[in-house]
Amino acid sequence: MPPELIVFISHYGYLAIFLVVIAQEMGIPNPVPNELVLMFSGFLVFKGILSLPIVILVTVLADFIGTNVLYFAFYYFGAYLLKHKPRWLPISQKTIDKLSARISSGGQWAIYVGRITPLIRGYTSVITGLLQIKPRIFIPIAVISATTWSLVCVILGRILGPYFNYSVSGMGNVKYIILIAISTVIVIIFLVKLIQKRTALKKEQDLLR
Repeated sequence: MPPELIVFISHYGYLAIFLVVIAQEMGIPNPVPNELVLMFSGFLVFKGILSLPIVILVTVLADFIGTNVLYFAFYYFGAYLLKHKPRWLPISQKTIDKLSARISSGGQWAIYVGRITPLIRGYTSVITGLLQIKPRIFIPIAVISATTWSLVCVILGRILGPYFNYSVSGMGNVKYIILIAISTVIVIIFLVKLIQKRTALKKEQDLLR
């Protein structure tokens, strides 16, 4: 993580976390993934600087507001936005077609899984809006996925806290960034596999009825 971002979060706390998370969830690029931001927030919880419940609440709120801004923008103005999309919005027609097929075939579970998967979280909100999936379906999924994502990332950062041994100048060390990234991916993969397994089992049970 850039030292400037570390200082910003350390100094402004909850407000900084809210601003960084909501900006990226709205599609504004950030060289540091929100997963790392949340895990650093978990580290600050470990250090006693921040409160775990408040960090979770702030993160869920920022994620929910940001992803809904993206969703409703494409829900109401999708065709126009794709035609005149800003350069900073990294989305291609190929990505749209691929995710649209996945969400269309997987339904609500596909939206949930997409919303907790790094790199395609924002795309999922965009595609859901383009597919005109109703707010009454998307909004509950947005709440649940935001809560899941926030809990996993912040608590993982809290658990890894004793191993960070960070100072502000040392936070850019590559090996720590790799450790955090790998840990996050492992947890996310485990959750996705568990959800897919339960979904497949439910479908088999429905067919037997």
